[in-house]
Amino acid sequence: MDPGFGVFAEGLTKRFKATTALDGFDLAVPEGTVCGLLGPNGAGKTTAVRILCTLLRADGGHARVAGHDVRREPAQVRHRIGLTGQEPAVDEILTGRENLALWGRLYHLGARTALRRADELLEQFGLADAAGKRVKHYSGGMRRRLDLAASFILAPRVLFLDEPTTGLDPRNRNEVWNAIRALVAGGTTVLLTTQHLDEADQLAGQIVVLDSGRVIADGSPERLKSRVGGDRIDLVLHDAAELDQATAILGRVSGAAPQADRDTRRVHAPVRDRITALTETVRALHEAGVKVEDVALRRPTLDEVFLKLTGQHAGTPTAQAGDGEVAA
Repeated sequence: MDPGFGVFAEGLTKRFKATTALDGFDLAVPEGTVCGLLGPNGAGKTTAVRILCTLLRADGGHARVAGHDVRREPAQVRHRIGLTGQEPAVDEILTGRENLALWGRLYHLGARTALRRADELLEQFGLADAAGKRVKHYSGGMRRRLDLAASFILAPRVLFLDEPTTGLDPRNRNEVWNAIRALVAGGTTVLLTTQHLDEADQLAGQIVVLDSGRVIADGSPERLKSRVGGDRIDLVLHDAAELDQATAILGRVSGAAPQADRDTRRVHAPVRDRITALTETVRALHEAGVKVEDVALRRPTLDEVFLKLTGQHAGTPTAQAGDGEVAA
């Protein structure tokens, strides 16, 4: 059973010849939330999404999306989901309104209903002023928002987003992020795959890390960051000759063993009481006459979590990549 879950999977397996793409994949995404599905290229993310979208049949296990079994009720699942891939599926020759009306007709809406729905979505996604403009004249962020709007012709309960901001500049990425937040505020469940870990940190309340076809971590961003360690103080010294002295001071204040890099003149150490530790460190450095170029409190990033869990950076292909899994 999957009470309260927009997406629920248990024990999904999938093999492609000699490659195991999924090896007991479990997932539970509460309704009206964003789940970030992360993992190296070839870890099984695309295979999992294809199964959940009924585009691929699992060899074992079961899954339910929007309350329906993906194997026994594929038509009901397709009627309740939206899928946005890495490349916008819009026609550059048509206008924004014409694109959405076309999608409406493909979803078997009547001509008038399709046009009315197109206008509603153009307004919802902040594209009403560009409704009559050909898409080839849209910015990258506008095209991506139009692509998201097309996924919402039938107001899906669950939206699958496969790297939705690939190739976009920071401003356009923010436009897409705001559109996603608005959808979730309206009750939509979102499963997001991305190589931009800051994107997952911004949008997702739940992070699932997949590696070699298995879930190796599942929790909130803050919970996963705590697995790497707590706050730390970072120092950049003016003179590398004072590195040993600064390291000793930071070690006394933090009660931990600092890590130092003479080439970059950096030293850092984990701390518990972040504000007290920062105050004491700055005072001790000043009293000792140690000059610093920068001092900062830092918390672990999802990049550091990813590196610790998988042993590689996001976007690095896994050794398990094979016939069934594309870079995603």
